[in-house]
Amino acid sequence: MRICIVGAGAIGGWLGAKLIQAGAEVTMIARGSHLAAIIEHGLTVEYRDGRREVVRPALATSDMTVAGPHDVVIVAVKAQSLPALAAPMRALYGPDTAVVYAQNGIPWWYFFRHGGPYEGRRIEAVDPGGVIAAHTEIERVIGCVVYPAAAIERPGVIRHIEGNRFTLGEPDGSRSERVVRLSKLLESVGLRAPVKTDIRDEIWLKLWGNLSFNPISALTRATIDRIIADQGTYNLAATMMAEAQQVAEQLGIRFPVSIERRIRMAEEIGAHKTSMLQDIEAKRPTEIDALLGAVVELAELTGTPTPTLRAIYAVTSLLDRINCEL
Repeated sequence: MRICIVGAGAIGGWLGAKLIQAGAEVTMIARGSHLAAIIEHGLTVEYRDGRREVVRPALATSDMTVAGPHDVVIVAVKAQSLPALAAPMRALYGPDTAVVYAQNGIPWWYFFRHGGPYEGRRIEAVDPGGVIAAHTEIERVIGCVVYPAAAIERPGVIRHIEGNRFTLGEPDGSRSERVVRLSKLLESVGLRAPVKTDIRDEIWLKLWGNLSFNPISALTRATIDRIIADQGTYNLAATMMAEAQQVAEQLGIRFPVSIERRIRMAEEIGAHKTSMLQDIEAKRPTEIDALLGAVVELAELTGTPTPTLRAIYAVTSLLDRINCEL
């Protein structure tokens, strides 16, 4: 199986390394000093127990036209980068290429092959102007919910922090041959890759924590453990999750755990900086639109009051814009 990782950063690079170990022919799309280090030395993965693994992709490049068509394309860039990549990524597609979107938040394809009253509706917050949909056939799409945490320690070196689960699912809920095959490949190297017939439920379960803890951490600079330990920010997170639950349930989503249990699940991560806080500190654009802007848009669509989500979205969006100007 020829697999291309678009965005061989922390998560994409680590997943690509595992796929190489599984025997897949892997191309890594990266850039800058990280790409140069991979080409010269290979990609190194460091683990908490001190283990180090070095893998060499079949090809590492920044040019997707050089890479050419693959069987599977795994897109591991942040959601805000997708519109600019939608057209160039077509160089990676053959007639039957599957495209796995491994982003946080509400995906651009959410209402495609949905089957509900909003079938085919575009979500402006995650696909402004419909650029991604215009360049991507929905038949290619496989959904993916990413649970592991990793970080780029230095160019060419990725540190795996915790987690090994990549939940997969077809947008129409089917158990296709291609998604089962990909699941088995991931599981062959010790990853958990369950195939869900209700991938949108899984998206919301992950998003529930991200839409609350990520912006709160960006605003306060606090790690998850401190947000939960402080009664004020604990209550704020719980309120945001309650409002989001009302939106999701209007769309037919059912949560398998309570808000309190979901917060305790996040607490297990400990003194962890959210990805949004890391982006703020590095003066990079954040995923605020995919994590919270899209939920506010869905609240408007369903007529669901979300005053707290709207307020936090407003101030975090402004922080995002000012931070990138500095």
